[in-house]
Amino acid sequence: MSKRLFEFAKELGLTSKEVLERTKKLGFNIPSQLTVVDEKVQADVRRDLGLVADLAATVPPSPPVPAAPAASKGPTPLKLPPPGTHLGAPAMPSRTITRPSAQPQHPQRPSAPKPATAPRRPAGPSRPMPLKTGGHGLAAGRPQLKPTAASRAEAETKAEPQLDPVTGEPMAGPKVLTKIKVTEGITVAELAQKLNVKPGILIKELMDLKILATINQKMDMGVVETLASVHDAEVEVVPLFGAEMFQEAPDDPKDLAPRPPVVTIMGHVDHGKTLLLDAIRKTKVAEGEAGGITQHIGAYQVSTEKGKITFLDTPGHEAFTLMRARGAKATDIVVLVVAADDGVMPQTLEAIDHAKEAKVPIVVAINKIDKPEANPDRVKTQLAERGLQPEDWGGTTIFVEVSAKKRLNLDKLLEMILLQSEVLELKANPNRSAKGVVLEARLDKGRGSVATLLVEKGTLKVGDDVLAGSTYGRVKAMHDDLGHSLKSAGPAVPVEILGLGDVPQAGDVFYVVDDPKVAREISARRMEALKDNRIVGAMKHITLDNLFEQIKEGQIKELKVVVKGDVQGSVEALTQSLEKLSTEKVILKVIRSSTGNIVNSDILLASASNAIVVGFNVKADTNVKATAEKEGVDVRVYKIIYDAVEDVRKAMEGLLEPTYRQVTIGRAEVRQLFSTPKGTIAGCMVMSGKITSKAKVKVHRGEEMVHEGALSSLRRFKDDVKEVNNGFECGIGIEGFDGVQVGDLLEFYVMEAVAQKLE
Repeated sequence: MSKRLFEFAKELGLTSKEVLERTKKLGFNIPSQLTVVDEKVQADVRRDLGLVADLAATVPPSPPVPAAPAASKGPTPLKLPPPGTHLGAPAMPSRTITRPSAQPQHPQRPSAPKPATAPRRPAGPSRPMPLKTGGHGLAAGRPQLKPTAASRAEAETKAEPQLDPVTGEPMAGPKVLTKIKVTEGITVAELAQKLNVKPGILIKELMDLKILATINQKMDMGVVETLASVHDAEVEVVPLFGAEMFQEAPDDPKDLAPRPPVVTIMGHVDHGKTLLLDAIRKTKVAEGEAGGITQHIGAYQVSTEKGKITFLDTPGHEAFTLMRARGAKATDIVVLVVAADDGVMPQTLEAIDHAKEAKVPIVVAINKIDKPEANPDRVKTQLAERGLQPEDWGGTTIFVEVSAKKRLNLDKLLEMILLQSEVLELKANPNRSAKGVVLEARLDKGRGSVATLLVEKGTLKVGDDVLAGSTYGRVKAMHDDLGHSLKSAGPAVPVEILGLGDVPQAGDVFYVVDDPKVAREISARRMEALKDNRIVGAMKHITLDNLFEQIKEGQIKELKVVVKGDVQGSVEALTQSLEKLSTEKVILKVIRSSTGNIVNSDILLASASNAIVVGFNVKADTNVKATAEKEGVDVRVYKIIYDAVEDVRKAMEGLLEPTYRQVTIGRAEVRQLFSTPKGTIAGCMVMSGKITSKAKVKVHRGEEMVHEGALSSLRRFKDDVKEVNNGFECGIGIEGFDGVQVGDLLEFYVMEAVAQKLE
């Protein structure tokens, strides 16, 4: 009997991917796990696995077994291997593997507790600490701070020599760095507490850096790292405002249980999205809405014979993208509703782009097939051109022809949704603290803040303390989509709760916290950060101007573009020209291309995808510009295609790793040597070019280069200088090298970055 591949895989006890790969090796063209395989394919797979061969011939003869005890009677029955095991292969041992210890054992010395801190870096060439000058905190481009007498004395009083566990004598070894965790915007008082020093010491050290600060002054991270290094501490920057409290460990697979799929219904206006959901729920949601158009996010759960399904009915693709832009992935499957009499429309294409960018599987529901002018084949052809190939045509996308008004094939649609969810193997741990996403929130006059939540993990209960974004509260009441009161809600269950102190934003992630005091403190600090616009972790959107900075930070290696044009021909020409810029090193990906002016949905898609918007002969009105500015999306409009391509080309060249070359800036001759407590100083005459304090130096003696390194000092008379020009005398100290001699030639150079070009 024919069956879908993943069902056949369950019978064999294998994963659907393993069976799919085996069918491809056997020469069968099976596109996906949802494809129906006939009996011939099943028989060939079983034969390849050895499940239809003669068992007696395939089982290897067992070695001689010693005589059984008297209590056992008769021969031992033959145990067949479990389904999916190659017969004839030796039994596999347990998967538990004991790995040898990575470090050698030292029996001569008993183990002693080691400090949890990393060893301090050995003394060597000092690496300058970069100090930022922007941002909200303090910064100063000053040299690295030296320990003051007060801080050194305090460190000496605190330091205790570590004793050898065998001899009891002090152990000789490098100092260790204490690791401290700090957040952005840490104050002087908070840092002093973490370093276990008095705030006055830090204030004095800041004064040495030419920074005047108070005890409650917020500091830039560059300054924090400098102060920490003085006190033998290493800084680890953690996410701001309690985010580290919610870093989750992976759930044990034994604790996971199947959960219902979360389905978002998307499509063009008036194609019957809400009516279809209404027909499925057998309620009249659409009649109670203004004009029959969805005005808010609705979350509903439907029970079927094979399980439950959670539906999200969005007021448009903006809400779907907005939640994704805030880091929430609340959707497992997208049901794309297309009217059979209307075909593919602009918002249909938008929905496809949004779903593909979110990497969510799509199930197509061709609605209104009861109308005389319905043409489902035309819809399939149009969607096939967009990459959604129906299963009937050898593709992998599930198509279901339905009628919401006549209630035709609704059971088949639900069956296909559950079938897709089985392939996804959706599971969650219900026995843990709840975590989920805010779907919508509003302020009700009689009930206060009302929020619709979707539980993703764990179980939410009445009385739980919830932290959602920058607001918190205790769950006073909880209702389902039908208004029934609930005491608890498990994974993939949408609920409406009362009790939050403020209205959270759609897409905010919520957590259940054990201590309400902690939740109150985190909420207060997040509110303060919102006022100061200092939320750390918010996405810094890509622009053509900051591409090079983002690639240097290792954030991006591809450029995503939304293309808008006045006519289809221009859109296709611009898209093809931009895609030709892709190379092996830098990828350009057009995630959406369409005609018409730039609208808010284009901005939100670019915001969620970290893309830029390129328009050709189109306009963006004031509202769109305001949205782009708010979301931080780069919008470029051009009149000439060549200009657009050239700007994008230059930006992509900035994505390439620059190459570095040595550039000689000056030469000098050693005329006299001076001995100082800090080492030998070479009195030199600059013969050509100039010398800078940050330059590298090569020491040439005859035709041989005897040393290469950095400068430790550059002086004219008794003053430190940054630069000495041609024809002037100066004193030069070479870091880590005292072997310079009179007559040596010094060559000074700097490393210059050279931008690569697209080939």
